[in-house]
Amino acid sequence: MWRKAIRWAAAIGIGMVALQASAQGEPFRIIVTDLEPPLVPNSVMDMALTLGYFEKEGVDVELVRVQQTPSAVAALQAGEGEMANIAVDAVLQLVGRDQMKLKAVISPNKALPFLIAAKDEIASPADLKGRSFGVGRLGSLDHSLSKKVLEANGISPADVDFVAVGQPGVRAQALAAGRLDATTMSIGVWLALPEKTGLHILIDKEAYYEATPVVQKVNVVTDEVLTERRDDVAAVVRALIAISRDFAKDPQKWVDAMVVARPDVSPDDLKQLAEAFAQSWSVNGGLNRDELTFTSDWTFESPDLEGVRKVALDEWVDFSLVDEALKAAGPYAGFDEPGR
Repeated sequence: MWRKAIRWAAAIGIGMVALQASAQGEPFRIIVTDLEPPLVPNSVMDMALTLGYFEKEGVDVELVRVQQTPSAVAALQAGEGEMANIAVDAVLQLVGRDQMKLKAVISPNKALPFLIAAKDEIASPADLKGRSFGVGRLGSLDHSLSKKVLEANGISPADVDFVAVGQPGVRAQALAAGRLDATTMSIGVWLALPEKTGLHILIDKEAYYEATPVVQKVNVVTDEVLTERRDDVAAVVRALIAISRDFAKDPQKWVDAMVVARPDVSPDDLKQLAEAFAQSWSVNGGLNRDELTFTSDWTFESPDLEGVRKVALDEWVDFSLVDEALKAAGPYAGFDEPGR
């Protein structure tokens, strides 16, 4: 009888080991808000997968593609991914409303290279009064940032007709087709637009960022994932920092990878983008304490967060994984300073 009991115990033990091994072998899923590799530094997540950076760090990554932050949040809440790249304002709302316990662990692309493009007849920002302006959705990241940029250029957002159109590529096509008067898009989407006749850059990316020097997107994980799969999270952080540094040192590596990933974009346009991104790679993880504090303070001034509990920085940011990676690899001098 006791021998039978031992056999059962051994069987249960083997089963538990098998279950644990299975759990440890599950892919680490990153939810991204682009349906294809984007023409911005956020593409490091795609490139780290295809170029083997995640594999080198010992983590099996899958990308889960959705459209825009609300869908990414819904996917994260539904357990369809372990990490998500989402807008900071969404993180603050979720944590401030006690709906999710989240930690930002890295920002692969903290400041999207946005610009405002418009019809040629709109010669200055003042000409936007009474005109249609395409945004992803009312209240979206590009909407809130664009309002701030317009205000910095002396235009009241109340004087502009904001229209919810969808993804940047869709907005760009609508602008080219004459259905919009202006819209915000990344420089990558602008360069990839096949027909620009009758259009021009109204506010370039430098002026846009000067008006909105905020961290726009971060990669978050739940507190549970951070506890149960910390090694995988750390591996993802190391991989994203490593590939960002390689692209910063040799922009042609990004061009060569994107030629394969985005054959719809000419190599010349990709080279222009690589030059534009020279100081944009998150070579130190993209989590500058001062910038994040400024971003949080600015975001909580938004009417969208009225009544939301203001959360302390350490409640929604975990610097430890980036700091561990930087301790091992050493800091990268010149830009993307950690600020701590």
